[in-house]
Amino acid sequence: MADASAARTKAVFEFKSATLPLVALILKTKDLDVLATALDAQLADSPDFFEQEPVVIDLSQLADGADATIDFPALRDLLARHQTQPIAVRGGSDGQNAAARAAGLSLAAMPVTPTPRAPAPPAPAPASEAPQIVREVQVPAAGTLVIDKPLRSGQQVYARGGDVIVMAVVNFGAEVIADGNIHVYAPLRGKAIAGARGNTEARIFTTCMEAQLVAIAGIYRTSEVALPADLAGKPVHIHLDDKKLLMVPIV
Repeated sequence: MADASAARTKAVFEFKSATLPLVALILKTKDLDVLATALDAQLADSPDFFEQEPVVIDLSQLADGADATIDFPALRDLLARHQTQPIAVRGGSDGQNAAARAAGLSLAAMPVTPTPRAPAPPAPAPASEAPQIVREVQVPAAGTLVIDKPLRSGQQVYARGGDVIVMAVVNFGAEVIADGNIHVYAPLRGKAIAGARGNTEARIFTTCMEAQLVAIAGIYRTSEVALPADLAGKPVHIHLDDKKLLMVPIV
């Protein structure tokens, strides 16, 4: 009888590990009014950008750190209004974690894999309480991530382990990061960082070069250096040649 019961149980369900897209909201203020204003501004043109995707609330960069008291039920409601599904927190203190658990959120471990090797900016950026919205997607081997919606300032997409194709505008202040190649079939006005883990063979392609910053394997160029007339606003192919970043018109 016990063997028959065990067989029925195995037929009903099965646990397997899964790699899923992850959106992380990196919180920098506990003031939910400030957060609501920042989210409204970032997502005004694309209210359905997330389409009920799961969200992890990252507390590791919170201005008040472990002393910050957060109204997690109100925070969940706020994020739900922007078509997200808050499921967990990470990077919080014991007190913050307990409050999150009481609000029905799980605890997620901080990532232990290396982060993309983004180039250092030429000057320190001013401090901001605005949240950083990061969409990090594990791309299957030799796979490609396709983004068909505009990326607004403060949004970041990271194609971990593969290439990314963006079919809409990458606005100033937005970031597209890939371990492989980056294709932007629209104006590229923000940052494009290819070969984020040191792949010197990675390339960047765009149909309209207006980038704030482009980088491959840590070698970068910013918009502070004006583009030649044959590159500015034109289709461009970017690659490395002996640690030198080359930009070539696509004709």
